Formats: sequence, structure tokens, C-alpha cells
Amino acid sequence: MAKLRAAGADAFGVSLDVTDDGSVTAAVQLIEERAGRLDVLVNNAGAVGGWPQEPTAIDLKTVRRLVETNVIGVIRVTNAMLPLLRRSAHRRDRQPVQPRRLLDTTDHSRRRPRGGISGGYAPTKTYLNAVTIQYAMELSGTNILINNACPGYVATDLNGFSGTRTPEQGGHRHQAGDPAGRRPFRPTVR
Repeated sequence: MAKLRAAGADAFGVSLDVTDDGSVTAAVQLIEERAGRLDVLVNNAGAVGGWPQEPTAIDLKTVRRLVETNVIGVIRVTNAMLPLLRRSAHRRDRQPVQPRRLLDTTDHSRRRPRGGISGGYAPTKTYLNAVTIQYAMELSGTNILINNACPGYVATDLNGFSGTRTPEQGGHRHQAGDPAGRRPFRPTVR
């Protein structure tokens, strides 16, 4: 927050638990009181559930927890924040949705598996991509722009810093194409 404020942004942090309706409601109320609108929402919460996750042996409680956090949590937060997002002072061009742009952003033919077998975490991310496409299609005629980012296997506390990319490299991939030589990333679904 300090960096954003130093750069002149009117920014403040909001803590919330994406799996708790009351927490999300409280966050919406705080944003409403302090800002009256929301210009950007980044859904970046996630749970892993341990590695490896062989689908033949994964505990169903783990799968439910991952879906609750990684998918339902995003839906819960997004839907709760939509009224504030609709009040954003930042408008966007209205263009038809092209969901295929999102689907074509990753070249799976040259992709090597990273991080081991994932019978829980990886499927929730696939599910989340599908939900994101649906949001993009539904909201295409509004001032809300839906983006989806896949920075690759980035070293973070979520994976015990075992990722092969730095956060800076993950962010760079979205700005200038994938340094590994795959076709440029197009993060915006319009």
C-alpha cells in the first residue's frame, strides 16, 4: 500500500476471507464507506491442499475446500463487489466478447508439467477459467472489463517458492509475451 500511496494512488487494503459471506459483506461495506466505488478487483486468493494430489487418492474434503476457495470464493467476492465495480469512474470500450482469445492464451502442446500431479488445485483453476469466460460474456456490454492472467509456475509462498519463474517474470509475461517463446499472451477477453 505504501508504494501505491507514494505514487499518488488513493488506495487502502481490505482484508477478507473469500470463504465467508460475512467477511465479504464487511469488506463491501468498508469499501462503500471509504470509497463509494471499486475501480479494480483482483481475485488472487487460492488454496493448494498439498502435493502431490493423485486424483485416485485425493481426499474429497480437500477437493471441496479447494473448490470453495479457488472457485466459489471468486464467485462470492465478484458478485458482492459488482455494484461497487459498476460505479467505477473508469469506463471501457464496449466490444463483443471473444472467449476464444482466453482459451488460446496457453500453448499446451509445448507445456511441460510443473509441480507434480494435481488432482485438486489444477482442476479448480480450469474451473475458474471457465467461470471467468462466463463473466466476460455476461458483462461484455457493461463498463466492467474481465481479465484472466496465467503467469506460469511462479515461485510464491503458495508453492513453497518452488516455482520456476519470479513474480516479475510472471508479470512480464502479460506485458510482452511469454519469455519462453510461446505466442504472446492476450490477457483481456472482450
